[in-house]
Amino acid sequence: MSDGSQQTDAARVQEPAPVLAKASVWVALRHRLFLALSIASLVSNVGTWMQNIGAAWLMTSLAPSPLMVALIQTASNLPILLLALPAGAYADILNRRWLLIACQTWMALAAGVLGWLTITGHMSAWLLLFFSLLMGFGVAMNLPVWQAIVPELVPREDLPPAITLNSMNFNAARAIGPALGGLVVAWAGAGLTFIVNAFSFLAVIGVLYGWQRPNLPSRLPNERVMAAIRAGVRYTRFSFALRAVMWRTAGFVIGGSAIWAVIPLVARFRLAMGAAGFGILVGCFGSGAILTGMFLPRLNQSFSRDAIAKGTVAAMGVLMAILAAVRNVPLACLLMAMIGGTWTVSFSVLNVSAQLAVPNWVMGRALSIYNLVVQGGLAGGSLLWGGLAERTGVPMAMVLAGASMVASLLLALRYRLPPDVDPTMEPAPHRAMPDTAMEIAPDSGPVLVTIEYRIDPDRAEEFKRAMDAMRVVRSRDGATAWGLFFDTSDPGRFVEHFLVDSWIEHVRQHERGIAGDLAVEERVRAFHLDPNPPFISHLLAARAKHREPRASQAGEKSIGKKYD
Repeated sequence: MSDGSQQTDAARVQEPAPVLAKASVWVALRHRLFLALSIASLVSNVGTWMQNIGAAWLMTSLAPSPLMVALIQTASNLPILLLALPAGAYADILNRRWLLIACQTWMALAAGVLGWLTITGHMSAWLLLFFSLLMGFGVAMNLPVWQAIVPELVPREDLPPAITLNSMNFNAARAIGPALGGLVVAWAGAGLTFIVNAFSFLAVIGVLYGWQRPNLPSRLPNERVMAAIRAGVRYTRFSFALRAVMWRTAGFVIGGSAIWAVIPLVARFRLAMGAAGFGILVGCFGSGAILTGMFLPRLNQSFSRDAIAKGTVAAMGVLMAILAAVRNVPLACLLMAMIGGTWTVSFSVLNVSAQLAVPNWVMGRALSIYNLVVQGGLAGGSLLWGGLAERTGVPMAMVLAGASMVASLLLALRYRLPPDVDPTMEPAPHRAMPDTAMEIAPDSGPVLVTIEYRIDPDRAEEFKRAMDAMRVVRSRDGATAWGLFFDTSDPGRFVEHFLVDSWIEHVRQHERGIAGDLAVEERVRAFHLDPNPPFISHLLAARAKHREPRASQAGEKSIGKKYD
């Protein structure tokens, strides 16, 4: 299989739009493949929500305990904790189209077997949790790939409306699926909802099978899975913008997970609703999400994503606390619609921020870590609020969850979401690799790169501050160690060094640059006083593998070259 990210970079490099946020939410539908996948995913999402309603309601019959009902959400989301990192790595190193087809097929089979066991009367509470876990494994592998293909389906300027439409699509299914699911459960039992979901995956599989995805050859071999995982974790660690999105997302989902953990209990025991009524209640959530999503572009024109996220998180926390005290069904439906609107806007804003904060080469891995935060928060939060509901009652658990969401706004004091338009994330031209005196095996290493600067000693402190930004760039793009030294006999001579695991990994460093990196290098180069560029040496570990010296370069002893 071919490299899903490296193959398509050149084809998608475009000038950034002047103002991304002002695009109409419907503009992404002009791209035919995105439109076809949106329709297919709507069908699949409706089936998934029908199954969710069927599973939650079935559990209230098999084991009507707040903790067991909450464990449905935990079992569905726990696989993200186990598979998020390898799923993100595979999303970047394998063909994304075939990986999606495999994931959709897995979920179709799991749903089909679950339906058959339920209809034939072989289902138990623990077996239901087991199949929820199997479905979760499919979702875990599918989610980062699905998100990572969006920049392949639409140009960068249409990315925010495309993500918003995906969210609206999901919530349209949330409005339709639960109502249908509740009716089907009331009419024929939960087993039929599982069967319908199994067939719904065929719509997505059909569109993906017909997708003629460009298969542009890459001059580099695929990354190995563990190396790719380390690169993704390293990038996240050294990207403040991405980490800011992660922290804000964690604060939101931990509190918001209470909705899905205890809402079946609210419907059945506080509002005295049946299966159909429960489906309608959840459908109100989806209806509110759709209506609010259509107005998101207008909000983006008036407010920054950071301000929108803060406002919706605060509003949702208050609405959840109010819902805890309500016993009136129409008012509960209205509150659920409002909660659905704030949930969708918050998630759309956070998702857009995550995708615009990373370059394409690490998109799948970064989004897998983002999903790890989301699904881990949902799984852990569901367990937390389900346990609290069992000890203190459902209303108190809902109030505490709402309070935790409001308290999470303290994170915004330090972690602001990245700007709406960030041209620094545009890919930079690839740098040429240095000439070498011998052919080097790709997995040879480690590689030590040294760069010598001549600066004014009186500006040493300024230079070191500029080099702090360079340390982040080197570490984010592949360096496993970095250092800056000066010559005690010549205070104007500074030497930067960084270590890379292998020669091929250093080659990838040359291809991972973004416009922001070039700006950092220009600031550093401004301190260099020598008319010649800083001298760069590439040193290979003596034990590393290498081949015979090239005939044209035999006798050369240096593998360094000037920076160009």
